[in-house]
Amino acid sequence: MRWKDGRRSDNVDDRRGESPPASAAGAAPMVLRLLPALLKTKTGRTILIVAVVVIFGGKLLGIDVLSLLAGGGASNSGGSPAQFSEREQQRADFVSVILADTEDTWREIFRVNGLQYRDPTLVLFSGRVNSACGLASSAVGPFYCPGDQQVYIDLSFFDDLSQRHGAPGDFAQAYVLAHEVGHHVQTLLGISQKVQQLGRGRSQADVNALSVRQELQADCFAGIWGHAANTQRQLLDPGDLEEALRAATAIGDDRLQREAGRQVVPDSFTHGSSEQRVTWFRRGFEGGLLDNCDTFAGAP
Repeated sequence: MRWKDGRRSDNVDDRRGESPPASAAGAAPMVLRLLPALLKTKTGRTILIVAVVVIFGGKLLGIDVLSLLAGGGASNSGGSPAQFSEREQQRADFVSVILADTEDTWREIFRVNGLQYRDPTLVLFSGRVNSACGLASSAVGPFYCPGDQQVYIDLSFFDDLSQRHGAPGDFAQAYVLAHEVGHHVQTLLGISQKVQQLGRGRSQADVNALSVRQELQADCFAGIWGHAANTQRQLLDPGDLEEALRAATAIGDDRLQREAGRQVVPDSFTHGSSEQRVTWFRRGFEGGLLDNCDTFAGAP
């Protein structure tokens, strides 16, 4: 990909090297363990009352006391660039450029359709991270949280994508990020909320089937971005499309189940088969239109 001269996004929150700050939810088990001992003495009861007043008084003033005590502070600037190797910093630059390019693409698509696009924030982390969707480790892979409209990624996932899944290449990495941005587009269009509503009271197999359609649409939306990057800004090199298709194949549910030594069970799929993921990414890439990405009509 010809990405190095591209603009960097202003919507990157680099938390690499940070420990997730404490939260009320994270502190609750500790408080519960100490509660019986505190309640036994007058001093303990006084300490408990003062602690509650300080914590909730801080909340009213917009201060997260627990985060401050844990060293979380108010800054999310992460480690300085000097902490990271040249390779790691280049990866951070790369995802910043790809994010910026998705911003340009979706802003224009939304404008043409009479809508206004709101940029997501990309959070870079290492090891684990707090989000509005809860505490997550890097083992879950890149994810989008609709609760805070942020995309989260531990850049070491790209090593996993290349070495474990056999899908190297910068456009393979860009596809992964564009897929998560696709979930943000679904949130802005109200699609994610509709899927959640449709899944209420349904069987697990039905919920999984809805999830597959939603994930395949995010693949198709990633393809729409790829179409714009290729035709409007000529960012792709020969062989780049094949990199993305290899990545889509590598992370199909059927292939992942086989690699784990498990029986392939379509009812358990949540993201779609390799063939489905390739098909829908290619459909978005070749057509470049939202109308090409209705995964909820007919067979996925």
